Amino acid sequence: MTDRGLDSEAVVSRTRRRLAVLVVLILAGFSGLLGRLHQLQVREHARFQTLAEDNRQAFVPIVPHRGQILDVHGEALARNVRAYTLEIDPAQVRNLDDTIERLSRIVTIEESDRKRFLRQMRDQRGLGSVAIRQHLTDEEVARFVAWKFAFPGVEVQARLFREYPQGEATAHVVGYLGRINEQDQERLEAEGLTGAYRGTDYIGKEGIELQYETLLHGTTGWERLEVNAAGRAVRRLDRREAVSGKDLVLTIDARLQRFVLDAFAGRRGAFVALDPRDGSVIAMVSSPSFDPKLFLDGLSQADWERLALSEDRPLFNRALRGTYPPGSTFKPFMATLGLTSGKRQPGQRFDRQGMFEYSGVKLYDKKSSCQSGVDLHRALTFSCNVYFYTLGNELGIDAISSFMSKLGFGQRTGIDLPNEAPGVLPSREWKRQRFKKASQQQWFGGETLSTSIGQGYNAYTPLKMAHALSILVNGGVIRKPHVLAATIDPVTGERTPVSGEVTGFVKLDPAHVDAVLRAMVDGARIGTSARAFAGAAYSVGGKTGTAQVFSLQGRKYDPSATDEDLRDHSWYIAFAPADEPRIVAAIIVENGGPGGRTAAPLMRQIFDYYFSSHEGSGEGDGR
Repeated sequence: MTDRGLDSEAVVSRTRRRLAVLVVLILAGFSGLLGRLHQLQVREHARFQTLAEDNRQAFVPIVPHRGQILDVHGEALARNVRAYTLEIDPAQVRNLDDTIERLSRIVTIEESDRKRFLRQMRDQRGLGSVAIRQHLTDEEVARFVAWKFAFPGVEVQARLFREYPQGEATAHVVGYLGRINEQDQERLEAEGLTGAYRGTDYIGKEGIELQYETLLHGTTGWERLEVNAAGRAVRRLDRREAVSGKDLVLTIDARLQRFVLDAFAGRRGAFVALDPRDGSVIAMVSSPSFDPKLFLDGLSQADWERLALSEDRPLFNRALRGTYPPGSTFKPFMATLGLTSGKRQPGQRFDRQGMFEYSGVKLYDKKSSCQSGVDLHRALTFSCNVYFYTLGNELGIDAISSFMSKLGFGQRTGIDLPNEAPGVLPSREWKRQRFKKASQQQWFGGETLSTSIGQGYNAYTPLKMAHALSILVNGGVIRKPHVLAATIDPVTGERTPVSGEVTGFVKLDPAHVDAVLRAMVDGARIGTSARAFAGAAYSVGGKTGTAQVFSLQGRKYDPSATDEDLRDHSWYIAFAPADEPRIVAAIIVENGGPGGRTAAPLMRQIFDYYFSSHEGSGEGDGR
């Protein structure tokens, strides 16, 4: 065989081998295709059928109506009102930008309106109509209707919006709604509520609107739509109606709220009133206040600067978060401790009470009624400091802080409102944790004296002072303050009441409590607040308080020569009627001076209004 023949056979052999490899590869490829086809058509048929179905369908959320908030008499504090909106259905508009530009020549469309529109359109995936303008005026509606023929896919719709009829009077209690921001989104995701808020723009930010957001929001509904390849809705396949949020009835009296805010007349301060029988909050006012509707569509820069940068801090809820030295309003609780500890007896008298000397420092009480023959009753009636200096020195800070903690001082009351401040009950342990330097951590006896008359490190909210007084009035029973009175089912109309909750009990001798409360009644009859309550048609017990804002360091206090923001705070706590209390209250007027001069007369105005607006004055002769 020639070399040429051998070469031919080698070529044929290589060709055959290549063809065999090619055939194997082709067979392997077909096998892979067949396997993949089997996987797609058989094993994963259900999954891809679902995906295809999802591409053919779209879910559009139906936002529920938010529940109303009512006062104890059924007066609206937060409600939904109808207003006109200008809405665009993107699926029916050829050129969206051009449509919006032409619309802006007929009605005012701000940049914020455009941003909100685009955000909501993304959320809805372009399905259904989206508002480009809210709260149209009648004139704007009329102008659009005249040009409606030029805007296919654009309609005027009547929608529900939040309204706060009481305005500033209930702003700090009711709170307000605001647009859902990134922080809200993160919280909703963490709580697994993202789906429940699809299509919802607003969420509770403060007060009851925040505290009971879940009840008020309701349950989001949906529409299941069939869409074409272009993503446009073809027909509705299914629908689940939204369920409105529950209406909430509060314990708050809106009429009293309005009266109290007007009585403050713009002065800085707060008022809290509780019903000691069940812990319900009758009124809670912080002055000055603000209009909650400003937050619904986002504050303008001017409004934000006016509210946030104001020295009067209208956004700050002084009743719930403001902490102040209680001054002499602390003395009824010190007197109760003196009796409970056995350090004092109700009729025990002391002479030469005009001065107390401690470590070479002389502390004076120049009131004639506090010079001699001072017992617990006289000490409370006329607010004798030296009596309480002496008592505090005998008790020591450990006994004081231990007893006061049982009454809840330095702790949150647990009220159903967000962001309550706990206040400060001073103690050795508190001071060790509060200060870093060892020299600052030591507790000094002089600090005990300041604590015993409600000064020093003491700092409590008006809510806490009213709550502590309610514990005393109730003989040691601790009832948690609450603002929610009942819920109303939006479907059945069923009203479910919310009862007061007893959270503890402080063991107090009824005779001791009676001695303290009788002295407070005489405080309003012949003592430090007698002028304020002269001629009242109801019996009342109360205690004035004047809290220093800064240390005098031995200097004589002169209000006229002191800047206003450094003047003393004016306090008053009270209960009425004295024989069967239906209301306990605390009021503070920042930098208002002596409690008997400012806070007590203001309390008199409020109590007069409260009892005149309720049948029967509940007169009594005291305890």
